[in-house]
Amino acid sequence: MLSDFSPLEDRMFQVMDNDGRVINPKYKPDIEPERLVKAYKDMLFARQADLMAVSYQRQGRMYTYPPNFGQEAISGGLAVVMREQDWLVPAFRELGAWLAKGATLKDVFLYFIGYEDGTVFPNAQNILPISVPIASQLQHAAGIGYAINYKKEDSVVYAIVGDGGTSEGDFSEAVNFASVWKAPVVFIVQNNQYAISVPFKMQTRSVNIAVKSYAFGIPGIKVDGNDLLAMTSALQEASAHARAGNGPVLIEAFTYRRGSHTTSDDPTKYRSKEEEEAMAATDPIDRLRKYLIGQKLYDASSEDELISQYKKEVERQFGEAENYHPYPLEDVFKYTYVDMPDELKQQKIEHEKFLKWKESLK
Repeated sequence: MLSDFSPLEDRMFQVMDNDGRVINPKYKPDIEPERLVKAYKDMLFARQADLMAVSYQRQGRMYTYPPNFGQEAISGGLAVVMREQDWLVPAFRELGAWLAKGATLKDVFLYFIGYEDGTVFPNAQNILPISVPIASQLQHAAGIGYAINYKKEDSVVYAIVGDGGTSEGDFSEAVNFASVWKAPVVFIVQNNQYAISVPFKMQTRSVNIAVKSYAFGIPGIKVDGNDLLAMTSALQEASAHARAGNGPVLIEAFTYRRGSHTTSDDPTKYRSKEEEEAMAATDPIDRLRKYLIGQKLYDASSEDELISQYKKEVERQFGEAENYHPYPLEDVFKYTYVDMPDELKQQKIEHEKFLKWKESLK
């Protein structure tokens, strides 16, 4: 499939259309019906959490938040494909993928409320912290991939970045390094059409992002990022390619950010209502729901009740985050290393002395 959709021709890989009809049965992924329904419900849960998070921020209960609204199929596909031993290297708009890796909503809420230890993810495995500096996480992904090869492990790294991140030097450096060393990294670019307010056409003269793969000598493909079946199929083939020792793959997930970049900006200032309405027809959850109903795999009559349950769970976890007690001071020093180095131990002692002196002045 990777060779069937040349980025040079700007062909986008799809399995189903906007009405949930399969248009490319040859590439339909092999997913058990129960797993597919779970993927839909996970996407639906992520959306409810996402919408409520924006509401919490508007109420002044959270400092900021980057909505995932409209991009759920990318994380949904990852949730289907990722294995326990695989690594997830996220940016900051991958709520569903975080949850799939074992992070909790409470963890995510803690981070955006302002607690840095919200990215410790104590119940998750092989996931890096939320990364806000654009594309900086890709260097780490390439390094993890190199280490996987060195240690001869059966793992794949899934590294996520936005379209704006491909303009950063870190992107080119990481993909080039991974290519040279055949690191098992699947680079996933969430092309949601805007780097904050900068439209894609003002970011690059390339016909698409996937075509950049040619410069690094690796496979690349442009995928309908709002089509869960297409995303899953592409990720399955890309991960098999990487896991077999053939090196990295670049996936451009063509999607649309239906909300704001973060709660700090107003998308109506840089895109039209007509554009938003047109792109709403490609919504990933609506499409997957239509597909499942058409296949008689899902009964939507109980969805309102399901959403009500999800909202209660989101509210419960946000309540835990809101009533969180900050970590003890010593955790700042203990966090990075399993065994604290002597120099860091000395810094901890000196800081404790400083706090005692400060307290004595009261």
